[in-house]
Amino acid sequence: MATPSTVHSLSKQTHSQRQRGIALLLRNIVKYRVLLLMLLPTSIIFFVNCYIPMFGVFIAFKNINYIDGIMGSPWAGLDNFRFLFATSDAWRVTINTVAYNVAFIVSGLILSVAVAIAINEVRAKLASRVYQTIMIMPNFLSMVVVSYIVYAFLHPEYGFLVKYILPLFGYSSVNAYMHPQAWPYILWITKMWHSVGIGSVIYLAAITGISEELYEAAKMDGANKWQQITRITIPLLTPVMVILTILNLGGIFRSDFGLFYHVTLDSGALRSTTDVIDTYVYRGLIQLNDLGMSSAANFYQSVVGFFLVIGANSLARKLNRDTALF
Repeated sequence: MATPSTVHSLSKQTHSQRQRGIALLLRNIVKYRVLLLMLLPTSIIFFVNCYIPMFGVFIAFKNINYIDGIMGSPWAGLDNFRFLFATSDAWRVTINTVAYNVAFIVSGLILSVAVAIAINEVRAKLASRVYQTIMIMPNFLSMVVVSYIVYAFLHPEYGFLVKYILPLFGYSSVNAYMHPQAWPYILWITKMWHSVGIGSVIYLAAITGISEELYEAAKMDGANKWQQITRITIPLLTPVMVILTILNLGGIFRSDFGLFYHVTLDSGALRSTTDVIDTYVYRGLIQLNDLGMSSAANFYQSVVGFFLVIGANSLARKLNRDTALF
């Protein structure tokens, strides 16, 4: 049993450690004040846009009406969540959302790494910058613009693909907007074209940080270019690949609304293969004007994404602690 003097000594020691910790924190703040000031605008924006709106989470559990307001509206319990699971359509859009995102995450990772390695292998600096710019530019196009580009290819009468390419393979005029089975491939191609270039930037930055001495040593040992890539580049990129994959898993129940709504022109004939949670909830919100239901869907997506990130990070930490996000 601890004596009063022992307890006092431990308390004094804890107080001393706390004071040293506070002093160290203040010294670091003064030392890194310029970096902290640079970080301040982003932190404020992040706090305003991501943390303050969390106040409205309880809307998912209320039956919102405009007369009583948010605080005065009656509680609805879990009624708003039943909308997501009450019909067979809800399960269909959930499966579509997960399937598309898994395909986008896996193929996006592979293609982004491949593009980064390919651009890095271009030794002419001007050519490398040109290729990189060309690959990144699609990311700056809104999905509304992308939808017009896709429509220019798939227009049933004047589309470039329909009018000039398909006839070479014996196909006559085809209205792609009436054939849902083709759209998983169309959406995948569109998504990869739009995002792979910007996704490769992070991997390209990581590659440029790899010491050239490693490649020189590999060359002296007789390693060819493919062996250098598989034995040096990819292993050293693995931590970045794992971290980005973990972060992407957090949005596996969310989808690119513009891709699935604008590019498909919200065609009813395509919904069996292109309808996802976001478009499903959006149409429900427009038709029913139910804020509680919409908030419930977002809450559901966020909670599932949170647990997926935690689970994926725990698995990564068990396999290799250096590749874990935290």
